[in-house]
Amino acid sequence: MAYGIEFVPSDPVLKIAHYTKMAEQNGFDNVWITDHYNNRDVYTTLALLAANTNTIKLGSGVTNPYTRNVAVAASSIAAVNEISGGRAILGLGPGDKATFDKMGIEWVKPLTMTRETVSALRELFAGKPVNQKGELVSLSGAQMAFAAGDIPIYLGVQGPKMLELAGKIADGALINASHPLDFEVAVKEIKKGVDSAGRSMKDVDVTAYACFSIDKKVDKALNAAKIVVAFIVAGSPPMVLERHGIDPSVIGTIGGAIAKGDFGTLMGGAITTEMMDAFAIYGTPADCVARIDELMKIGVTQVVVGSPIGPDKEKAIKLIGKEIIGG
Repeated sequence: MAYGIEFVPSDPVLKIAHYTKMAEQNGFDNVWITDHYNNRDVYTTLALLAANTNTIKLGSGVTNPYTRNVAVAASSIAAVNEISGGRAILGLGPGDKATFDKMGIEWVKPLTMTRETVSALRELFAGKPVNQKGELVSLSGAQMAFAAGDIPIYLGVQGPKMLELAGKIADGALINASHPLDFEVAVKEIKKGVDSAGRSMKDVDVTAYACFSIDKKVDKALNAAKIVVAFIVAGSPPMVLERHGIDPSVIGTIGGAIAKGDFGTLMGGAITTEMMDAFAIYGTPADCVARIDELMKIGVTQVVVGSPIGPDKEKAIKLIGKEIIGG
């Protein structure tokens, strides 16, 4: 099992650099930096992390093909790859419509957009002039002026068609889930894509991009993750909730509490143990290891420790390094 860690650049970049160096020292393989217009720029952040680390791989988790032209995205991640000595990974996903509505960007045909973007990226990374006339992504002779290097492309995926696409064309699949039931479904869809493309499952890093919270005391770990789980539940399709035996009507209640900033309701009884078990890896090191072992048996090959990480980030990073990665 490989281990990644996610940071949101809502914190100052130098603070994230401190956490990332600590993660590297504690045995993490990858760091993933989220890309949202309202936070610090993902590629600027990755460049600083590259200059402050030696071995950890550096990924966008995830950028999207709507806000940047594909040639500009290729140039950005290639620069990070050069600065880091070949440690960059491009995490790519279509994002969500609500974000693009706020930005005044039309969000159309995410599957087509993602597929055509990956096709163009592969050619750009190879240093070739790219002449692609796609439905949404077209280039007329665009070419990198410096060597990009061999940059893996991971897709942020959730629905069945995107999971299948990852199996067909990606080096990895970043899946926002924490529970074996979700990965039983996801791995089957990825395998469809793998089989149709004549590939092997070994070609795809199946990654659990998980809400994660660890502490020596279960209650502290649980409480730290409740707000994150509330957002996950509010944004989950009804079929996903039903898969875990959760009544989809809770979406309205929890979404309403989030909209009002009513965190008392969320920290009280609104977020149940069933929701926590479905949408987070949390608890003591032994609790977390038990869930990770279940995921590994299904075919997960990387666990990304996502928000909140734990009630105390530094203590959590050290605890994971000592008790899970090095345990």
